[in-house]
Amino acid sequence: MPIILVTNDDGVHAPGIKALAEAMAKVGRVVIIAPERDNSAVSHSLTMDRPLRVKKLQKDIYTIDGTPTDCVIIGLEKILGEPPALLASGINRGGNLCEDISYSGTVSAAIEGTMLGIPSIAVSMPGEEPLHYHTAGAVACRVAALVLEKGLPDDTLLNINVPNQPDSDNLEIRFTRQGKRVYSNVIKETSDPWGRKHYWIGGGIPTWDKGAGTDAHEVQADHISITPIHLDLTNYQALDYLTKEFGSG
Repeated sequence: MPIILVTNDDGVHAPGIKALAEAMAKVGRVVIIAPERDNSAVSHSLTMDRPLRVKKLQKDIYTIDGTPTDCVIIGLEKILGEPPALLASGINRGGNLCEDISYSGTVSAAIEGTMLGIPSIAVSMPGEEPLHYHTAGAVACRVAALVLEKGLPDDTLLNINVPNQPDSDNLEIRFTRQGKRVYSNVIKETSDPWGRKHYWIGGGIPTWDKGAGTDAHEVQADHISITPIHLDLTNYQALDYLTKEFGSG
């Protein structure tokens, strides 16, 4: 059976990773390597200021006191005996849409897998609790089977967002582009008992790019969004413009 590396950013005990592992077990041998605690919004960070500890919780389940990217690197280099056929990250508690992609540890784990030559998918579920993780798991299983059969384009991962619905039977797939979302009133100002100011980043009111074909638009329409994310961040239109206007020297 193909080996499937399963990780996340919500931590090894999160319900989403359990649902994803159960779904991936239908198409391969699952090995979970995940952070020991919540690492949401850590993006693609590496732990370089201290050593990292690996704990084996049970057969094919490991936890690391680091970030999702740490888990992927150490998992591939030191835990797995051979490269996995697929990396699946998630199921994230909440969506990873629009600019979320830049902050997401869930997506960053899939980015790291892609950088290391492993076909990778990131799976998230927008919505309010209770989340129907089994629905996202069923979608992930379908996508994983296709990726294992057909592969992915070079340097490309799939960012999957599944609406919070009781089942996936009536959910249609849309292949989407990354949308835009801006938050207002994100920073909360508070004071400690001594009157000193503190700031808490989080929450806020989102304003969405409502353009058809974006990840956010399609999820709001109760469609499954699958966005191909490419590792090459070069703006080729800008490159052509700059070369033309300013020359290559």
